[in-house]
Amino acid sequence: MPTFAIKSIGPYLESWFPMDAVMKRMTADKPVVIFGKSTCCMSHTIKTLICSFGANPTIYELDEMPNGQQLERALVGALGRRPSFPAVFIGQELVGGADEVMSLHVKGELVPLLKKAKAIWL
Repeated sequence: MPTFAIKSIGPYLESWFPMDAVMKRMTADKPVVIFGKSTCCMSHTIKTLICSFGANPTIYELDEMPNGQQLERALVGALGRRPSFPAVFIGQELVGGADEVMSLHVKGELVPLLKKAKAIWL
């Protein structure tokens, strides 16, 4: 994954960090994190799907963040392809984009993964 530097994203960062450290910090201690775009229909679909199971994901809308383009480049590198949104982390692990999340759902593996990450209990 390429390394970029990013300057302060709200309360999460106070100085310059390598991009992988930024993403680790933004996903740390959160069962589900979704990096999306407010205008992307696939981001909306995946957020709706995950919320429909009772999960309350942390959502970062990159198009509304001051340094969202830098994060977007890092996430594209992590996924290895375009389009990369949404980029979904479950249990601090990158699951992938919409295709991967939908595939997990169709195979019946999404709910167990959310339970394992303690994003849902039932």
